[in-house]
Amino acid sequence: MNVFLRELRAYRASTITWVVTLCSLVVVFMSLYPAFTQDVATTREVFEQFPDVVMVALNISLASFFTIYGFFGYLLGFATLAGAIQAMNLGTGVISKETTGKTADFLLTKPVTRWAVVSAKLGAALVLLVVTNVVFSGVAYGVATVMADEPFEASTFLLMASTLFLVQLFFLALGALFSVTIPRIKSVVAVSLPTVFTFYIVGMLGDVLANDEVRFITPFKFFETSDIIADGALDGVSLAILGGFCVAAIGLSYLIYARKDIRSSV
Repeated sequence: MNVFLRELRAYRASTITWVVTLCSLVVVFMSLYPAFTQDVATTREVFEQFPDVVMVALNISLASFFTIYGFFGYLLGFATLAGAIQAMNLGTGVISKETTGKTADFLLTKPVTRWAVVSAKLGAALVLLVVTNVVFSGVAYGVATVMADEPFEASTFLLMASTLFLVQLFFLALGALFSVTIPRIKSVVAVSLPTVFTFYIVGMLGDVLANDEVRFITPFKFFETSDIIADGALDGVSLAILGGFCVAAIGLSYLIYARKDIRSSV
């Protein structure tokens, strides 16, 4: 029994759905870029009528919105939210489904250790996220190349796109930790959606209240597109926080699952 391949097949359809959704989002939204930049002065006047709190909540910065970087950065906020849900679903469901489906005891009777099971499942989830991001980044860059009316650095653009994957790593690790600590998860969506939206709302409130400390709390604020555009690099402190959290969450997931009592399906 190859657990890794089984998980790839099990989540193949849902991954294709997420890839199509994310790519459709970027194609539709980026195709609007010429319309926004055709008459920048008029569009800017429209945005200036909005209250500042609305502009901040929507993460719209007029300083960069009319560039391909700024426009893509605005889109990336929504794409990251969707990608976080995908990753949280994978992290929470890939392990807990054995308990929910009452197949955990059968799986663990096979000649394979618990650590190997967790490794295979998380490895499959990671591969699915990598595939999602490779396709998303490729499509986003291709559309941007067609729609942009000014030259832009591919390295900066793809660095911005990589933040989707980095945020997904956070929620994959968090979902894995939830899957081994919550006794019985009846609905993955009921766990993943509230969790993701809570972090998203915290980030939005932090922007509205101008609280910079929120970037240490929510992964949605780890990597600001404005900073990436200005510096051409990812924030080192945020990378360290992300790496530390993922290592700690995954490590705890291994330890807890290795000692966890598995109920018999009989």
